[in-house]
Amino acid sequence: MSKLQGAVRLSDWGVIRATGNDAAAFLHGQLTQDLVRLDAGAVRLAGYCSAKGRLLASFVVWRRGPAEFLLACSADVLPAVLKRLKMFVLRAKCQLEDASAEWPLWGLAGDAAAAALGSSGPAAAWQRVAPDEASEVLRLDDVQGVARWLFAGAEPPELPALAPEAWAWLEVHSAVPRIVAATVEQFVPQMVNLELVGGVNFQKGCYPGQEIVARSQYRGTLKRRAYLFDADAPAAPGQDVYAAEDPAQPAGMVVAAAPAPDGTGTWAVLAETKIAALADGVALHLGAADGPALRPAALPYAIPAAEA
Repeated sequence: MSKLQGAVRLSDWGVIRATGNDAAAFLHGQLTQDLVRLDAGAVRLAGYCSAKGRLLASFVVWRRGPAEFLLACSADVLPAVLKRLKMFVLRAKCQLEDASAEWPLWGLAGDAAAAALGSSGPAAAWQRVAPDEASEVLRLDDVQGVARWLFAGAEPPELPALAPEAWAWLEVHSAVPRIVAATVEQFVPQMVNLELVGGVNFQKGCYPGQEIVARSQYRGTLKRRAYLFDADAPAAPGQDVYAAEDPAQPAGMVVAAAPAPDGTGTWAVLAETKIAALADGVALHLGAADGPALRPAALPYAIPAAEA
């Protein structure tokens, strides 16, 4: 695990800041998460959907104060999402801005990061600590025994350099989806397991696409999920997945992918596909029905038994 230790600047992430007395209520009405009740010590996942219930973005969200929220998302979707959110502010007392320069994000991993953070790091996953006014530390889920944090701020602890590919590999194996430009409007939240990792609150009020998301949850219409695979060839978000016996149409899509840090040439792939295909042991392939094979790997959480 020596290659999974250290810190890396997450240049493919960005941060939106929402401030104002109506910030909580505004975000609550736009995202899949209950943000009115989000306390200052918690971190939550959230999705932003189109009217058709398809994800435009996914966020890691935390609250810096009663009237200030930070939303971390993929940098390549941030401009369009920020523009769209601003369209719906109307008379709400909520200001939205790109705060990526003020709050650069770093990925911290491993025992070295734990030692460097010490008591300034949150003890539990999905918790937040602000060691000072210029930094935020967010605890993520461990992945295969490796602890992970998001650090927001210009000066992370002094740590060995962590390769971007190593952090990406950990992110893929967390099976927490991150919507990027290549996958915008491709998935209803449940298709990428967003509700299984705490990113959808079904008790909160309305938000764009809420009716479709709720229908998928309660009417048994969900036919697709995201699963982990190994592959011996490069993969990329948005790449189609095919079943060997049906070359005419895709059976799914890659959500995220990264090369293994051990240099073996194996790639970790999080891909959305038909639940029935996995249940029936259908052979899946990257890019074409005769493309590189996808070998099923274990998810870090369970798919509901009624679906699996």
